[in-house]
Amino acid sequence: MPDRSTQFATFTVERDIAAPPTTVFRAFADLDAKRRWFGDPDGSDAAHTLDFRVGGREHSGDGSYTYDAEYQDIVPDERIIYSYGMTIGGNRISASVATIVLRPTDAGTHFRLTEQGVFLDGLDTNEARERGTIELIDALAASLVGAPAGADR
Repeated sequence: MPDRSTQFATFTVERDIAAPPTTVFRAFADLDAKRRWFGDPDGSDAAHTLDFRVGGREHSGDGSYTYDAEYQDIVPDERIIYSYGMTIGGNRISASVATIVLRPTDAGTHFRLTEQGVFLDGLDTNEARERGTIELIDALAASLVGAPAGADR
């Protein structure tokens, strides 16, 4: 029987993004826009689905891992709250709640993501998740360079 453990942790990632809140929000709400930064830039993950509404679900996976989310609260251009679980090799590695807050700035958007997670059985850690989240937010910001307000790029 495998060792069972739980590691609870919270982290926050903040970035100033040179795009207005409507553009940043759309990068989460539109599947094609999300694919550009969420690990599927060529659109080859046919399993990636997105139903972006309160109670809606998102799924992504490649056979070895899965990401399954449910949207708990959405305020257009201001806030997104979702809960999600991840598996690797059929083993659940974590369950989390993430809150994204978008605030307009003179230069674009102040982006803040806070994640509260439980990491299971030593298969994932808060440090690894925070590092991965930072990489995703950097990819999000890079995908929006030069995008006009509301654009799906």
